[in-house]
Amino acid sequence: MPKKVLLVTATWAPFDKKLRRLCKEVAEEAGAEFEVREEDWVFLTKYGEKAETGGADIPQTFVILEDGTVIHAFTKMPLDERGKPDPKRAREILLRKLK
Repeated sequence: MPKKVLLVTATWAPFDKKLRRLCKEVAEEAGAEFEVREEDWVFLTKYGEKAETGGADIPQTFVILEDGTVIHAFTKMPLDERGKPDPKRAREILLRKLK
């Protein structure tokens, strides 16, 4: 069972406010905690998706299970087929990972 939705982000990151709101709403719906970590590069290096340059992209969203298992949900805001931000898809991905 999921324990927590974790968003690793930065105030300067694209869609930061939208992702914070979306992750908080989904966590509440699922009965999970919600945590935000600001620029936690150590966590991203250990659990996150790597960028083409070898570093870690930001923001990234994770689900942390009760046993401590970390599941990567998505990196950045997912895009639709036209290349536009797709918060509905982000919500669907996160809800699927929370099950």
